[in-house]
Amino acid sequence: MNAPIRRVAVSVMVLFALLFINLNYVQFIKAGAYRTDPRNPRTLIQDFNRKRGQIVNADGQAIASVQQTSGKLKYLRTYPAGPLYAAVTGYDSVSYGKTGLEADQDPILSGDSDQLFVRRLSDLVTGRQPQGGNVIVTVKQKVQQAAFDGLAAQSQFRGAVVALDPRTGAILAETSSPSFDPNQLSTHDSASEKSAFTRLNSDETNSPLLNKALKESYPPGSTFKTIVSAAALANGFNPQTKVPAGLQYVAPGTSTPIKNDDGTACTGDPTTLLDALRVSCNTAYAHLGVTLGTDKIRKQANAFGFDADISNDSIHAAQSKLGAIVDQPSLAQSSIGQRDVRMTPLQGAMIAGAVANNGTEMKPYLVSDVQGPDLLSLGKTSPSQYGQPMTPAVAQQLQQMMQSVVSDGTGKKAQISGVTVGGKTGTGTERRRQARHSVVHRIRDRRRQASGGGSRRAGPGRRGGQVRSRLRSAARFSKPLLRLRGSDECDHGCVTGWPLPAGLADCRWRHGRGLAGTRRGAGPLGRTEDHARPALHRSGLRRPVPGRGAEHRAAAPPPA
Repeated sequence: MNAPIRRVAVSVMVLFALLFINLNYVQFIKAGAYRTDPRNPRTLIQDFNRKRGQIVNADGQAIASVQQTSGKLKYLRTYPAGPLYAAVTGYDSVSYGKTGLEADQDPILSGDSDQLFVRRLSDLVTGRQPQGGNVIVTVKQKVQQAAFDGLAAQSQFRGAVVALDPRTGAILAETSSPSFDPNQLSTHDSASEKSAFTRLNSDETNSPLLNKALKESYPPGSTFKTIVSAAALANGFNPQTKVPAGLQYVAPGTSTPIKNDDGTACTGDPTTLLDALRVSCNTAYAHLGVTLGTDKIRKQANAFGFDADISNDSIHAAQSKLGAIVDQPSLAQSSIGQRDVRMTPLQGAMIAGAVANNGTEMKPYLVSDVQGPDLLSLGKTSPSQYGQPMTPAVAQQLQQMMQSVVSDGTGKKAQISGVTVGGKTGTGTERRRQARHSVVHRIRDRRRQASGGGSRRAGPGRRGGQVRSRLRSAARFSKPLLRLRGSDECDHGCVTGWPLPAGLADCRWRHGRGLAGTRRGAGPLGRTEDHARPALHRSGLRRPVPGRGAEHRAAAPPPA
């Protein structure tokens, strides 16, 4: 064989070898990635030609189902309640992928889970049509409806509600406002789907695709004083301990004072710890935080779940953060819920639940059971403890203090006849916006407990009477949830809400029989509070990307 022919033969052999290697790479190494790539039309057709499982609420009602069609895609995903459960289910879109439980529980719903391997094998042998399993959630219809209606009635506000059972951590309601109709994104009409997604995704003011109950955080304002109170009670203080409460407080290392809302010395100087919480005394808590020190405040906040990932298989939440505390002035600001402190509605409900549950904080969960297509259970969720941020003695003292807020303090509008209610109001400042918060707990029968919290944001420059009006309307909002206390739907519960119009926040906790709620734009009660300096950062939004849905990220802090 002469040299030219030999070179051609070697080249051909090398090309065949490379082709063989690439074939094996595609077939065995990249096969999974190609199969699950959202741009793969075969996978898309396969997904929509298999009967997807249902998402069912705690009352047995399907909140996500399928409808058979005559088109190229055999099954259409439908959401019978429309926007009511959008924050829970998310959406399953042909072009834009999946969000919420549709994404988190996709292996079960699509039938691809390892738990359904035997079923898939049986379908292959018998020729039976493959289908997905079902997901049972803890959300109860009447609780969800009450929370949704409360937010919807305040169309000028943005916000969220999370209600949970403090004994187990089971989420009884989860809603975000303004909501959206997931049916508009699950349609097989590509033009309608694109139009709906473009409209929803471009609304950066209201961010309807963002689940604000889990994926957004806000300055908690004076509701953070509940955490500072817990730290104080755990370190030798009691409700009757005297604390300084002057007209203003200037932390060591600064000349900028922290003042009270109305410029007074609260109930006197000094005042009791109970009265300081009752009237939401800024100067007392700024001084108290500095007295306790950064380590004790951070330790208590971390015990509740701050700066920790509380996500699990059915819940993916943003972190609540205490932020950097670099000196005593920043510690004073953080102790009244300002500066860099951020909290999610879910975290607020967990804290409320810990107070209601005598100091024991439970892990929140949304999925109670997963089932095969034959409705046999594949695994129920067992309640588990997140931590013990307080002793029972501290929790009971904190309950007493929070009850005084509602009985004779800033939270009077949260009073309910025949029920002992406790709470905490607050105003957080975020650049030019204010965030109204309140926390409420109630006790009627110590064997039956529930608690809740929420927040909302109000617009630039809205202070005084306008703010108080919003707080009163928030109190009215929570009462439908509280009044469910005697029903099976709300025998026990814990609610957090986050209303945010142009800039208010409201958060409340309560324990007792039933559950409490909050809505955006209005809080139970409260007062405007002046702070030495506004919070130094705010949250931001990132637009959803195909296949991933809405995401949340924290924006970089602006220059001081």
